[in-house]
Amino acid sequence: MLTAVSSRKTFGSKSCSIARTLDVVGDWWTLLVLRDVFLGLRRFDEIRASLGIATNVLTLRLKRLTDAGILERRAYQEHPPRFEYSPTDKGRDLYAVLVALLQFGDRHLRGSEPPPRVLVHDVCGKASEPSLVCPHCRTEVTSRNARTVPRRDLPRALEASRKRSRRTTS
Repeated sequence: MLTAVSSRKTFGSKSCSIARTLDVVGDWWTLLVLRDVFLGLRRFDEIRASLGIATNVLTLRLKRLTDAGILERRAYQEHPPRFEYSPTDKGRDLYAVLVALLQFGDRHLRGSEPPPRVLVHDVCGKASEPSLVCPHCRTEVTSRNARTVPRRDLPRALEASRKRSRRTTS
């Protein structure tokens, strides 16, 4: 049985960007709705048919995404009223999250099958496997060479990193 969205535990007031983001997109239906929208499906019936999702569940997810400013809802028919959904700038910022999930699934969950979808970078026309890169030194950012720190500790953490960096380069 589906519980109402408002009755679920929320993390919106937590001082954690990941928890606050999961408050909006933290269930599989929401992420799959976003996947389908990024694949070009815009209309309710298209998304419902693609996912095999119950109408009430899809309605709740689309409402949450539009209320959060992640999707924009536009009427494409007046009688009866019909709407299509497209990502906002805020929603497009979640594309990297979906790509990261795609890469994780391809790398760790597909078994011996080839990946079902391949990311193509339209700018260069090549199949692409994006990576997280530091904008300052242009090296890949991984869990082995980066960490998050509380903002109040940032000056100390930066100084400690500079000292470590000087020791490894000298």
